[in-house]
Formats: sequence, structure tokens, C-alpha cells
Amino acid sequence: MGRDVPALVFTREDRRRYRFKMQKCLDAFAQMLRESRFDSDRPRVGLEIELNLVDADAEPAMRNNDVLEAIADPSWSTELGRFNLEINVPPRRLTAGGPDAWEGEIRAALNHAEDRARTVGARLVTVGILPTLRQADIGVAALSENPRYRLLNDQVFAARGEDLRIEVDGVDRLRTYADTITPEAACTSTQFHLQVSPEDFAGYWNAAQAIAGVQVALAANSPFLFGKELWHETRIPLFEQATDTRPEEIKVQGVRPRVWFGERWITSVFDLFEENLRYFPALLPLCDEQDPAETLDRGDIPELAELTLHNGTIYRWNRPVYAVADGRPHVRVENRVLPAGPTVADTLANGAFYYGLTRALVEEDRPVWSRMSFSAAEENLHTAARHGIEALLYWPGMGEVPVPELVLRRLLPLAHRGLELSGMDAAWREPLLGIIEQRCVTARNGAVWQKEMVHRLEETTRTGRHEALRRMTELYIDYMHLNAPVHTWPVD
Repeated sequence: MGRDVPALVFTREDRRRYRFKMQKCLDAFAQMLRESRFDSDRPRVGLEIELNLVDADAEPAMRNNDVLEAIADPSWSTELGRFNLEINVPPRRLTAGGPDAWEGEIRAALNHAEDRARTVGARLVTVGILPTLRQADIGVAALSENPRYRLLNDQVFAARGEDLRIEVDGVDRLRTYADTITPEAACTSTQFHLQVSPEDFAGYWNAAQAIAGVQVALAANSPFLFGKELWHETRIPLFEQATDTRPEEIKVQGVRPRVWFGERWITSVFDLFEENLRYFPALLPLCDEQDPAETLDRGDIPELAELTLHNGTIYRWNRPVYAVADGRPHVRVENRVLPAGPTVADTLANGAFYYGLTRALVEEDRPVWSRMSFSAAEENLHTAARHGIEALLYWPGMGEVPVPELVLRRLLPLAHRGLELSGMDAAWREPLLGIIEQRCVTARNGAVWQKEMVHRLEETTRTGRHEALRRMTELYIDYMHLNAPVHTWPVD
């Protein structure tokens, strides 16, 4: 959500006022689009990374407030669970200073945070789901102290009227219930932001949707949850279920979930914000004093607080974002499909692939979304989450194809072209996209390494699943700090 909110109880009058105010925001947004009031001269990219906290034994550490106080940096913030933190890396031009400069900036921030976390007995881990997390760690006591999380939890369950059912079938089978939304805290992600002009937004969003499955297959890093081996990217089905406000009867009526891939290609960024108001009731009906119409009339830029707060409670895998920075409004695509980790090198390679490929697909004469059904893109996402880099995905002109073949033959050359169009020369592109290439050649990513290492430890130590997960996590942390791409990590 990204905003602190007070602890309170909402009335029917609050909801009526909020609905009215959201419509005023949407009308103001439409006017701004018509009048071309957006910043499109300084396109930037941004990055958010969610992290887990562990203790000296690689078990979850419920210490985020202590760690945040020790770090003492406004770029860091709490997340839903007490064992989570998030860093918001300052936005930049894609080619500013080159990838080495961005990597150095990110590693310096993470290393500083790690040093400070150790002073309070915690360590940082960038991973999609913390392997040592037990179901006993996920309860109301695990909610971060900020009142917004308790308020969001209460509103989700008020809408549902019953406990959450978590159900995932993989190598093992998970069947459980939760009486809080804290299972969502198990899902830690990397979020890439891409600022674009409103005119270009639809193309970039459609392109991001089309490649979401490929991204997840390449970067899967969440194979274990509560001691069970499930999907390669278990974070996808877990997140979809952990914030579901619909009881079963509402699901079968076709009501849309709040964690949502979408249902169609779009023609404007306006389509997505309009869908938000049309399909989703407010979870947090908090009204701001600013009148967006009056603000526009006097020549100022409205914050559209109600529109953006509501948007933050609808969890699209590619989310539209409206924001005002330095007095100028902009829109951006927030790409949310990828897990955290394993290393900064892997993260920047994932970013290069995403930014380059979307740029190339937008520039094509016949866009991929004109040759591919939306439902095929959604199916790709879930197939990739289940099978990871071993998945067969659909791509126009190729049919169902193994992910490594699809990437090496078709998509990696496009990613190179897109980065070149963005001004990134070969000396910068090759090392980044070379990591993606080698993942495909070796068919190895974070999920594959985690699974293989746990199986080896179970066979050689005979200590049981949780101890194998704990030892694997300790090794993971060691390799993470070396910053060698995950496809090079040994399992011997």
C-alpha cells in the first residue's frame, strides 16, 4: 500500500464519500490525460526489493522494527510481516552510469543494512519465500506494528466472512487455513518500475503481461512453503490466495479476485484505473481533503489520493501507478511477478531482460498481443510458476516450446535489441543478458538450486526436512553474499 493509515472503524457514510471521491479522482485523471499534463521527458526505471529477516540459525527473525531503527535510512521500510523489510532503490535513467554503477549502489545499500541488522541479531535474505518459515510463524503476532496492516487484515476478513483457505499441489500437497493475511508476508518480491508516457503505457503494459510467464520461469525462486516442496514459484498461488476477499460462493459467481492478472489487453492506462472502480469495492475508504477538480482548475497537480490508495489494494501482477514527483505527474508500470533474489547480479539481469524485451516488443510492427490471446498469457504465468525453467510455454509462431529454447531463439535477441534502442551498448548488455543466457543453457535458477540442495542434504545428513531447509538457507545466504549468479552455485 505504501501509506500509513490510522486505526479506525469505517462507516457506511465513509464508504459513500469514498466512492464519490474516487469518481472525482478518475474524472480528474481523464482530464489530465486529455490535456497531456504528464512528465514524459525524463523516463526512469526504479526498483523495490522485499527481504526476509533471519536469526543466527537461519530461522525467521521477527525484528523488522529493530532492524529498521538500526539501519536509519528512509529508503527502507517495514512490510506486512515482522520478518520482512523493503528497500526502495532511488529511480534513475536506465543507462545512467551503467549497470555497474546501479549494482554498486544496490550492493552498498544492502551491505550497510546487513551490517546494521547484525547489531540486533538479524540477517537479510533475498528469496521469494523464506525456506525455514513454519506455519506457526504465520499468525496475528507476525503482523508488523504499523496500524495499516492490522486495518487491512480486518477489512479483508470482514469482506470474506471466513478464514482463508490455502491450497497448493506440487511435489507435496499443502492444505491449510489462515485466520489472518500474514501468509502474504511469506511472499517477497522484486518489483521493477518503468516510467512511460501515457501514450505508450498500453503497449508497455501489454508487453509486460505477455512476458510475465517467461519472467517467472527464468527467475523462479520459491519452491518451499511450510516445509513442503510445492511449485517452482509457490509465491504466485500463495499470494493469489492469501489476499482473496471472496468466499467460495462469490468465487463461483465469477467475481474478480484482488490479486489479478486481468482479463484483456488494454488501449489506455485509463482502462485499468476505471476497472479498479468498476470491479473492486474499497478496502480502506479513507478520504483526503484535496479536491482534485479544484486543484486542476487553479493549475496545480492533484495527488489523487483516493485513486492511488484504492489502486494499492488491488494486486495486479503488472500494476499501473500514478504519482507526482518534483511537482510533475507521471505514470509507470510496476512489474510485480518476480521473486526476490537470489543475488543482486541475478536481479539486475532480470531487470535488463524485462526492460529490453518490453521495449523491443513495443517497437514491433505487429505487436505480440495482437497475435496472442490474453488467456494464453495468463496460462503461461501459472504454468511457469508450477514448472519453472522446465515449463512449456506458448508463444506466437512457435506454439508450445521449452522456456530455454524460447528465450535463446526468440526473446534474448529481442532483449538485446530493446536495450540497444534504449542506449545501452554491447559492453553493458552482454554481461547482464549473459546471465539469462547461461540460466537457459544450464537450466538452473534459484528454485532448481534450492530443490537439488535440499534433496542432497536430506540424503546425506538424514536429519529431516526442516533441518535440510535450514542448512540450505545458510548456504544460500553465503552464496548470496558472494554475488555469483545462481546458475553457478554448486550443490556438491
